[in-house]
Amino acid sequence: MAQQATISARIDVADKVQLDHFCEEIGLSTSALINVFVKKIIREHRIPFTIDADPFYSESNMAFLKESIEQLKNGHTVTKTLEELEAMENA
Repeated sequence: MAQQATISARIDVADKVQLDHFCEEIGLSTSALINVFVKKIIREHRIPFTIDADPFYSESNMAFLKESIEQLKNGHTVTKTLEELEAMENA
């Protein structure tokens, strides 16, 4: 058996619970799943999935949110009840 090393990482407790549950469902230990991930990175010499920025924080969305906040501050808003919106939809 190859020599073993330990990796320690901190993750959110809820994420750990969900990861452990997933591993249990597919019949692997969390340690085995991490080993599969590491082997795939080493073999392919890349992260085996795409990492994208959260689109919520895009420049265009931030500009839209700032504009919306300014409209709200300046009283340029329209308020409708759910019933009014549903009536508009069905008109």
